Amino acid sequence: MAKGWWSGLIGVIIFSGSLPATRVAVAGFTPLFLTSARAVIAALLGAGLLFLLPQQRPARADAGPLAVVAGGVVVGFPLLTALALQHITAARSIVFIGLLPLATALFGVLHGGERPKPAFWLFSVVGAATVAGFAAGNGVPSSVTGDLLMVGAVLLCGLGYAEGARLSRHLGGWQVISWALLLALPPMLALAVATRPDTLAPVSAGAWAGLAYVSVFSMLVGFVFWYRGLALGGIAAVGQLQLLQPFLGLALAGLLVGEQVSWTMIAATALVVLCVAGARRFA
Repeated sequence: MAKGWWSGLIGVIIFSGSLPATRVAVAGFTPLFLTSARAVIAALLGAGLLFLLPQQRPARADAGPLAVVAGGVVVGFPLLTALALQHITAARSIVFIGLLPLATALFGVLHGGERPKPAFWLFSVVGAATVAGFAAGNGVPSSVTGDLLMVGAVLLCGLGYAEGARLSRHLGGWQVISWALLLALPPMLALAVATRPDTLAPVSAGAWAGLAYVSVFSMLVGFVFWYRGLALGGIAAVGQLQLLQPFLGLALAGLLVGEQVSWTMIAATALVVLCVAGARRFA
């Protein structure tokens, strides 16, 4: 149990750096190239793992769920967040990440046929209203697009997490993300070639570092620890560690990217985290 918690915590810490790193990377790369390039790099690393540590191939019935994982966490979330971060700051986007545990729980309920208590829905509505109120009261007009993109990103990621957690029960943690990456490799490779920059000379060192981080850590290493933690410590228990991600992400956005973190962002994030914690308790 303790190993599961520690492994899950490492995964959350790694994921917390994803949005600040993406914010830096989109300054040098287009969202389409960034999304496809990170997927290609991570897929090659995942293929290496599967080659060095031979695993049983997924069953035919696993193809659909693996496609959902690929669509959610390999393509959907990275692309929508990269697009969103052209309109909003990393600190602002992290407020929306506070809803990710709730989105994961919602898809878990839908797929698992569970019947949560009424209090679950109460916390869900309050949390969603908090995010909507923050977005309406603190954003400039151009941020509406970014906010909507972040909502879509959170929904897709929650779906990918729920499917990945379910698959990890019989495929294993790191195997799930590796197979999903390989499944997405052909279209992502084609997209990377089609959207590659005409010249790499203007790309800053920071943008390269951001691409490296999201490719190696956010896209693969983080999932190795995260799915291992879910498998060892339980999905519901270890999943609560996601509640730490907004706070860690805000701190990294302030320290590494130099963005201003307002008290309203911190207050909104804290309230969302409390709502998610309540919702998860009564799920």
